[in-house]
Amino acid sequence: MASKGGTVKHTSTLKDGRQVVIRDMQPDDFERSLAFFRELPPEDRTYLRVDVTRPEAVRARIVDVETGRVKRLVAVEGDRVVADGSLELSGHGWGERVAEIRLIVARPYQRLQLGSLLARELFFLAASHKVERIVARFMSPQEGARRMLKRLGFDEEFTIPNQVLDQEGRWQDVVIIRCNLEALWQRMEAVLEHEDWKAHYGVGRE
Repeated sequence: MASKGGTVKHTSTLKDGRQVVIRDMQPDDFERSLAFFRELPPEDRTYLRVDVTRPEAVRARIVDVETGRVKRLVAVEGDRVVADGSLELSGHGWGERVAEIRLIVARPYQRLQLGSLLARELFFLAASHKVERIVARFMSPQEGARRMLKRLGFDEEFTIPNQVLDQEGRWQDVVIIRCNLEALWQRMEAVLEHEDWKAHYGVGRE
């Protein structure tokens, strides 16, 4: 389970009854993470910020964790990574109460609440770092990401036209969506249908 120190290791049951372990990314997750990204369909990888099929890109993601400004979680079934999530902390200045969330879920594990379960762990990490507002950015064709985030409580949205290149070299609009963390907690109760999950994760405790 998540702790005040920011360590995450929690077993979660998906809608189909399978269990996954959601935990911190570790240095020895390199091969598992590389396999996860390479197994994603090309259409899912197209809209990622970097080409994560390259070993150096996956190594860089693991190194980022050591700086403390990026918190990365993986969902593991057996010895396979089946989802990846990150919380990017601004750290100082006018953005110190703001963090950006990113989620990637393998196709066979979508529609099983895994994205919501992984998001819950990232929200708890955000609260432990005194974050007040969560932001997500994605390219406009990523309708699945938009629907999931809105279901979780994100509702302030704006679009920057032709802002970034996707992995195939096409210009895409960037959609920015955000929400107050307290509002997200309230929505999580409805989405995950667990009356005691806030107490389980220590939300609201001193």
